[in-house]
Amino acid sequence: MTEDVLAGSAPAPEKRPRLAGYLPLLVFITMAVLLGIGLTMNPRVIPSPLIGKPVPEFSLPPVKGRTLGLSRADLKGEVSLVNVFASWCVACRDEHPVLMDMQRQGLVPIHGLNYKDKPDDAQGWLDRLGDPYTRTGADISGRVAIDWGVYGVPETFVVDRNGNIVHKHIGALTPQAVRDTILPLLRKLKE
Repeated sequence: MTEDVLAGSAPAPEKRPRLAGYLPLLVFITMAVLLGIGLTMNPRVIPSPLIGKPVPEFSLPPVKGRTLGLSRADLKGEVSLVNVFASWCVACRDEHPVLMDMQRQGLVPIHGLNYKDKPDDAQGWLDRLGDPYTRTGADISGRVAIDWGVYGVPETFVVDRNGNIVHKHIGALTPQAVRDTILPLLRKLKE
């Protein structure tokens, strides 16, 4: 028998490395750094895996009351915008005057992709507020918008003359976004 047992005392506990005491601090610092990085990012800048790639294959019938639907083939041969909108979308109503102004200027064809809307509602909305679209496809199921990588409405895509998506704007277009981003890109693509 050892002396500790004879003396009636328990063996001395093993010394643990002090690193375990710092683990909560390390976790906290890591979380703080990640949160700090996240707070500096713009939530409207969500990278799209479709940038630089061809428009997905699709073909949509026209919105009720319109004669021209929208398909992939319609987006080749000229620079254009594709605007994803819905009559129930408040932000779409906010951006609508911007689209009407762009249409009046005749900068490029603007095509509409009507997302998960009731046919009568989409028709009434365009009839009341004006129709800035050259072609307007009715995506009643929302399947085409999913293929385009749409997160929500409104979203606007710039498509080059080869039918490739070159830019995605999330949220309502504003005069500033058109002036600072969309117009310079359109000018460059039309050269």
